[in-house]
Amino acid sequence: MHFRASEVAAAVGGRLVGDDVQIEGAGIDSRSMRPGQLFVPIVATRDGHEFARAAADGGASAYLTSEGTLPGITLPAITVTDTAAALADLGGAARDRLPDRVVGVTGSVGKTSTKDLLAGVLATTFRTTASEKSFNNELGLPLTLAGAPDDTEAVVVEMGARGVGHIDLLCGIARPTVGIVTRVEGVHLELFGDIESVARAKGELVESLPVDGLAVLNADDDRVAAMADRTDAGVLTFGLSPSADVHASGIALDDQLRASFRLHTPWGETDIRLAARGEHQVPNALAAATAAGWLGVPVEEIPAGLLGAALSGLRMELVTTSAGVTILNDAYNANPTSMSAALRSLAALDARRRIAVLGTMAELGSDSAEQHAAIAKQADDLGIEVIAVDEPHYGTVARHVVDVDGALAELSDLADGDAVLVKGSRVAALERVAEGLQR
Repeated sequence: MHFRASEVAAAVGGRLVGDDVQIEGAGIDSRSMRPGQLFVPIVATRDGHEFARAAADGGASAYLTSEGTLPGITLPAITVTDTAAALADLGGAARDRLPDRVVGVTGSVGKTSTKDLLAGVLATTFRTTASEKSFNNELGLPLTLAGAPDDTEAVVVEMGARGVGHIDLLCGIARPTVGIVTRVEGVHLELFGDIESVARAKGELVESLPVDGLAVLNADDDRVAAMADRTDAGVLTFGLSPSADVHASGIALDDQLRASFRLHTPWGETDIRLAARGEHQVPNALAAATAAGWLGVPVEEIPAGLLGAALSGLRMELVTTSAGVTILNDAYNANPTSMSAALRSLAALDARRRIAVLGTMAELGSDSAEQHAAIAKQADDLGIEVIAVDEPHYGTVARHVVDVDGALAELSDLADGDAVLVKGSRVAALERVAEGLQR
């Protein structure tokens, strides 16, 4: 989105020092600046002001600063008290220029995939902008809004939370007109404390919606379905049950784990085939279809949008090596719900031998040992071997290794027809196992 530097200064309550240049979008990482962007130095573990020169070299046209003008940098500066707060204000100013097709997506699991699928469907009818990767916090969300092209007709923003009140903060910036809640699960309990707090936090999205907006709720999740009482907006439900407003029938998986089904909506029916892998992607597709249909996407456009959606990386990627080994790379993140779904997907593959390389599931709180043990038991019940990387709580079912090299050593006897799942929380970075196997 294009701004004059003076307009940015007015929006964030700052003072412009230098020329009133044109700005296009904003960035916080000096390594990925695009020409014309505003550099926003975030003060965290490292002080982003240290990288302003690199941002200038990368093409930034101006920069925010809470330390006054920086020596040796000739770009226009916008001085503020707090750069992160100024970025939020800039996101709000960008939202003022956008139409009222802004969809917020939250939930304990499935929000990134739902965001990707919805962006694909909306793009069949509207010029659409969506959060990159998992840009779902108080930094990523305003960056998405500020980066939307001037002719944007629809926006999809992912909303994460580290506690009660966080989604309310994001809604104050994005002011969504449609809100999707995928599921409420006992994840991040180390931060939330209990699942009721998770539900309270996720429900802040539907509480923010205007009376003429729409809450899209999972009918198969009691905690999500109950959020219908927390919103003044209209409500449509999605789910596998025929009682949901938007539901699926005749679900089948092909040999690449891609689901097909019959889609039933208030606007008509159609056949769907997904490129996203795993039966657990069906509810995500239903949520996307619900929001898109209500926003005006014709039902006949939904199949192409879902099939052609660009999906974020490290999520159910399926490759076969030259040696005939199938790798299911779902290493982006992990919690008990997504881990269980990934194990079921591995079990559905036609394979001679099935092995799961599993890392830690982080932020589970006091139930961590029990949750890890339950996943190990599920794998054992499905006939899946487990290699646990630096996570003792998978117990005696697993073969334990301390690092990625240890996991690769354990996999040295893989042969044609074997299948390997790689999955763990982001801190485990187990995509390195998948990369090693492919090499």
